[in-house]
Amino acid sequence: MTATLEGGCLCGALRYRIEKGGAVASICHCATCRRAAGAQSVAWATVASDDFAWTRGAAATHLSSPGVVRTHCPACGTSLTYQSAADSIDVTLASLDDPEALPPASEIWLAHRLSWEPVDPARPGFARGGPGEDRS
Repeated sequence: MTATLEGGCLCGALRYRIEKGGAVASICHCATCRRAAGAQSVAWATVASDDFAWTRGAAATHLSSPGVVRTHCPACGTSLTYQSAADSIDVTLASLDDPEALPPASEIWLAHRLSWEPVDPARPGFARGGPGEDRS
């Protein structure tokens, strides 16, 4: 049985639900994620598109780069999702009601990491994409 996780934006206008089964969490250091979130890195849960559903509100969308759609709350601005393929969607871990339920297992795009942000040596790290995608 898979666990159901819920989350949403700061103001509560948007809510979502994900099925935890098969979810993979990582911390992304790429420059685009940093800019989109206004943070030094972003922790994401990658889930099958079928395992994600909006339960309240309608998210605003932004095409941040070719083939990439990001969503955020149109009222408070909370960054919520990233999608570059039809079969999966990334959800910001910090927007979960219980972010501790799905700790990041790896760090990706370390080639873009800011020099002052520490990396956890216990987590596998990848210079570019994640496992099987690292082109370093």
